[in-house]
Parts: sequence; C-alpha cells; structure tokens
Amino acid sequence: MVDALFGVPRLVAVYDALDRGRKDLGHYAAMVEEFGVRRVLDVGCGTGELSTLLAGRGVDVVGVDPAEASLECAKGKEFADRVRWIHGDATTLPPLQVDLAVMTGNVAQVFLTAEQWAATLDGVHAALRPGGRFVFETRDPARRAWEEWTREQTHQVVTVPGVDTVENWTDLVSVELPFVTFHATYVFASDGAVLTSDSTLWFRERAEVEESLTAAGFRVDEVREAPDRPGREFVFVTTRP
Repeated sequence: MVDALFGVPRLVAVYDALDRGRKDLGHYAAMVEEFGVRRVLDVGCGTGELSTLLAGRGVDVVGVDPAEASLECAKGKEFADRVRWIHGDATTLPPLQVDLAVMTGNVAQVFLTAEQWAATLDGVHAALRPGGRFVFETRDPARRAWEEWTREQTHQVVTVPGVDTVENWTDLVSVELPFVTFHATYVFASDGAVLTSDSTLWFRERAEVEESLTAAGFRVDEVREAPDRPGREFVFVTTRP
C-alpha cells in the first residue's frame, strides 16, 4: 500500500517543497557521469526529480513508481516527456537492459518483509544488462535517525507558490527494531484541512543488506558514505556480473 504522502494528490502537490535540500540527487547524477552510463532505471522515482534531471542531460531514463499521483506530478515537470514512466514497481517491469538502476530517498527501507525485498532485488537484477550497476542508500541504524523525528525537530511552515501554505511536522509512533513507524501531519492554511500520512521503515544492518544482495546475484563493489549526510547512511554500489 502506498503511503498517503505519495498517493494523495493534495499532499503530492506540496511534497517537493516540503522535502527541501535534496543534495543527494546531485550525487546520483554524478555517479551517472562517473560510470559513463546512458540508460538508467529510477526505482521508486516518486515525483520524478532525479528522472527529469537526468533526462534533461540526455540520459535515457525509465521511472517506475507504485503511486499514480506521484507519477502524475512527475509528468508535469520539464523534460518529463523524455522519460518513460511506468506505474508499478521493480517486480512488474517490462524487459529492460539498463546500465544503472538507482533507488534514492531511502526507498530500500520501505520493503517490510524479506520476501518483498528479495522480489525487488530480483526485478532490478533482471532489468540490468550484464555488467550493469545497482546503487541505492539505506540509513545506518546505529545513527538512530528516528530520534530526530519529533514535532520539535521537524516542524516547518512552507509556502508553496500557487498552491498553499502548509504547516508540517512528524511524530515518532513506535520503535520496534528493526521497524520504525512515524506519523506526519499537514495543515493547509487556505481551508484548515488536516491530512496525515503514516509510514513504517525497516532499518537493516549493513551485513544483512550485503547478504541479501549476494543472494540475489549482485556483487557488492563498495559501500560509500552519502556525501550530503556523512556517517548517516550506507550507499551500496553493486554490479550484476
């Protein structure tokens, strides 16, 4: 099931403005240049920020996401007409032979069972050409990121031009490791509407993620730090041999 934040059109319309500071997208774009790839699969592409960024640079991009509202938002952006958009997930892809598959925004943490994660890895593996790479990040549980998911530390009021002014904050609901659940609230100034979105993430240890990748047929080449969040995340760089 898609979280409301990604599936409710009114929330999707303010998502990019509230999720400010996506410096990670520049790092992924830099890896496209580093690896010299021309065909990219953006798994969990959401509102299409990375997909359209790459398409604007002449990269052949396929963006896939299970949230139809997010895809509709993505399709309205500059260079969206150069992206092949697919409503679905990594398990429902048509035949592809991409050079690089990416999952940004800690998408890897939304899969809450070993079976879901394994099926996703199998789908990505099948979409890559031999020698193609799969790159994604996931939070290091040792950093206990959830301790910062409180109203005091997340509260913001953002004016989205042409849309509305939105008050937003996050409340931590439960920590039952490896699972963490949180509740986000959005208050729209124009009519006082209050919308909410609940999310649960799986915080896996590095060794556990590496083991799952090996089991799915990937070679783990290196585990980098996220340049914009040093020490907070694992960035896995893998290859389909």
